Amino acid sequence: MRIAIFNQKGGVGKTTTALNLGAALNRAGTPPLLLDLDPQGHLSSIHGQAPMEANRSLFAFYQDLRGLDQLELDWEHIGQLIPAHQQLIKVDSIFGKGPAILNKLRHGLEQLESTTAPRHCIIDCCPYIGVLALNAIFACDRLLIPISTDYLSLQAADHITRTLQVLEPVLKRRVERRYLLTRFDRRRRMSDDVRNKLRERYGTDVLETVIAENVAVAESPSLNQDVFRHNASSSGAHDYKNLLAELVDRSDL
Repeated sequence: MRIAIFNQKGGVGKTTTALNLGAALNRAGTPPLLLDLDPQGHLSSIHGQAPMEANRSLFAFYQDLRGLDQLELDWEHIGQLIPAHQQLIKVDSIFGKGPAILNKLRHGLEQLESTTAPRHCIIDCCPYIGVLALNAIFACDRLLIPISTDYLSLQAADHITRTLQVLEPVLKRRVERRYLLTRFDRRRRMSDDVRNKLRERYGTDVLETVIAENVAVAESPSLNQDVFRHNASSSGAHDYKNLLAELVDRSDL
């Protein structure tokens, strides 16, 4: 299963969710492939030993026609990573938006999957609609949309929905999506208001699991750790364990 984690709004926990969902899968005995599709490379920086050269990053898949299998790095306690590089920002201007480039990641993953053991793939997307994000949407089986519990995030969710409505006639399928509430503060009425409004608009596509505000979740990336390694008994680790369980129950993973 390929899960793309996307929101056009920044600061909602895309990278944190990719990291900790990957770690939860590894702890469940199914190490995933994490793919950093964001030129900012935050996920790659958490790895701690990702190469600095563009020709050893995902950019080489686009620019140098290198296979994805040649770019994988082992990531202890998680699985494998294909790292990003800041040169990815050039992909839009170099390759345009024709069908070949929009489907390039899908074809690359299909080729990779034909030669490796089955595993889940988690794609950490950049926070804007361009060739890279479209590659992820065209390639994924599910879109996981983190929504922080503030009112501007509701507008972002509506924006994503309109974007998908434009894309789906091209894809000739509905893009299955799941909305995940992040930075949820049970002390604030606004958190419940946002959750209720989201459920009114998107029904069962809204996950029951929420990721609460938690110090361990916020701290762990700065230590190059997932939340389970940083503090396995924290409420943040509990939330991400529950997220994995719910996605498995819904056959999303």
